[in-house]
Amino acid sequence: MTAASGSAQPGDRTETAASRSGGRAVAAAQMEQLDRGLVSVHTGNDNLVSWRWLATDANNVTFNLYRGSAKVNTEPITTTNYLHKDAPNSADYTVRAVVNGSEQAASPSAIQFRAGYLDVPISPPAAGSDYTYEANDASVGDLDGDGDLDIVLKWQPTNAKDNSQSGTTGNTIVDGYTLQGQRLWRIDLGRNIRSGAHYTQFQVFDYDGDGKSEVAMKTADGTVDGTGKAIGNVSADYRNSSGYVLSGPEFLTVFNGQTGAVRSTVDYVPARGTVSSWGDAYGNRVDRFLAGTAYLDGNKPSLIMARGYYTRTVISAWDFTGGQLTRKWTFDTNSSTNTGKGYDGQGNHALSIGDVDGDGRDEIVYGSMAVDDNGSGLWTTKNGHGDAAHLGDLDPSRPGLEYFKVDEDSSKPSSYFADARTGQVLWQTAASGDNGRGVAADIWAGSDGAEMWSAADGSIRDKSGATKGRKPSSMNFLSWWDGDPVRELLDGTRIDKYGTASDTRLLTASGVHSNNSTKATPSLSGDILGDWREEVIWPTTGNTALRIYSTPHLTDRKITTLLHDRQYRTALAWQNTAYNQPPHPSFFIGDKMPTPPRPTITTP
Repeated sequence: MTAASGSAQPGDRTETAASRSGGRAVAAAQMEQLDRGLVSVHTGNDNLVSWRWLATDANNVTFNLYRGSAKVNTEPITTTNYLHKDAPNSADYTVRAVVNGSEQAASPSAIQFRAGYLDVPISPPAAGSDYTYEANDASVGDLDGDGDLDIVLKWQPTNAKDNSQSGTTGNTIVDGYTLQGQRLWRIDLGRNIRSGAHYTQFQVFDYDGDGKSEVAMKTADGTVDGTGKAIGNVSADYRNSSGYVLSGPEFLTVFNGQTGAVRSTVDYVPARGTVSSWGDAYGNRVDRFLAGTAYLDGNKPSLIMARGYYTRTVISAWDFTGGQLTRKWTFDTNSSTNTGKGYDGQGNHALSIGDVDGDGRDEIVYGSMAVDDNGSGLWTTKNGHGDAAHLGDLDPSRPGLEYFKVDEDSSKPSSYFADARTGQVLWQTAASGDNGRGVAADIWAGSDGAEMWSAADGSIRDKSGATKGRKPSSMNFLSWWDGDPVRELLDGTRIDKYGTASDTRLLTASGVHSNNSTKATPSLSGDILGDWREEVIWPTTGNTALRIYSTPHLTDRKITTLLHDRQYRTALAWQNTAYNQPPHPSFFIGDKMPTPPRPTITTP
């Protein structure tokens, strides 16, 4: 393992991990060893070429850009992008880091976004008698260890169901693809895993530190891995007359990311037990699952798998080492240490993960409660269940992280803003019933810190809770898209820039569809390629390709790739969980932002 060279250079104002944790030593997080992620996005007559500033790079690194064997720049490039004017969309670029005057080896050739986007070919599974397949949620990881991110894609049948709906569904299919469209494997979860947003969370991460990402998900009798081998009894069928699966064994499986082969399978924890003990007898609440990845020791990632949030909640943490899954701890709201303390019934349709208490280790923010890195309850607001939440440095004038959440209990605040360390509610909005949407981000340079808004509130609010003016029409995803650090609005198949009078359209994607019905989410959105700005992945209308859009805008901002920020990287991993939510880094990106911190990492 090699540690990042993140020591401060003379005159450098970069905030270090140690300074953010009160001078305490912070463990170096085990992260992916990435290549430059070089991309060339053609727009008009020009190419915007951008690349990653890695956490393992020196603070004072500069770059030279080459087209073929000819250097493009005349002066060292001090950012991580370059607008090459009057160049064809087929131009072949490489980039070389320059350290202390010495030019390093060339990067792999740029991925060419010749029409402003890149199509990654995909192959739909065979349709059933009463359903077809649509490309749904995706995640990324280096499946083959070459430094280039690959894509894991979930295929959802068109007869997928919410837990509240009866009916038999087709099987959920999960594929692994390279960015060139080579399918590495196909996993069929089988008929004993019901299809729908709440049943089929999957995690893609390098858990054992061998340089290749694993894929982890809930499985059952009849799941078939990427080599064609079945788990358990392939002929078993536990579906009842309403289409629910309320009996039979349940497993947690880690698959080899390169081949799709099973590496380790254990019993899922917790077992369903008595169905009615989760809040209803027909099978709705018992099968509400969440999943994530957390650095519970500050160094190595652990797999987080959970069940339940309306009543009982159980969260289990797992380590994967030596080819085996080992349970680290289990948090159960029914245990004697938690009973009566208000942790039950506090879960969301998603979770967030980050170091909320500043000890260098990750916590799980599970709706209106948080669980510490050791599996004990940390805090609960007792404000109950909700659909959306945002964890980040939303108020840079306060130390640590903040948390914005919407609620759907008619007797609770419709939204609230809290200190993520203690759960102390700093401000809240009046109760108004089911508040289904809410967003927090710095989308407006005219107001310091993040702005927050929700479906039940007529105004946009600042970090203090004060109303500030026109509420955006979008209450969905976010994207750093143009050249400034203020974030843009991503909704459906478009990206808009907020304005106090009206929004400005920056991108209307063509020939693609959003996912998850009214949620209108992309397959994946985040810093996947190029510099720190965010890409968006949508399936094409016919589900024959994943269309990746990357920004064509020049920026003067140099920020370490967000893939090497621990909180942001784990947020990309849990983005596919239930009601998808956008990722936030551990530090503030926005208007008047300070010099961003350099992560402390190790790589295989």
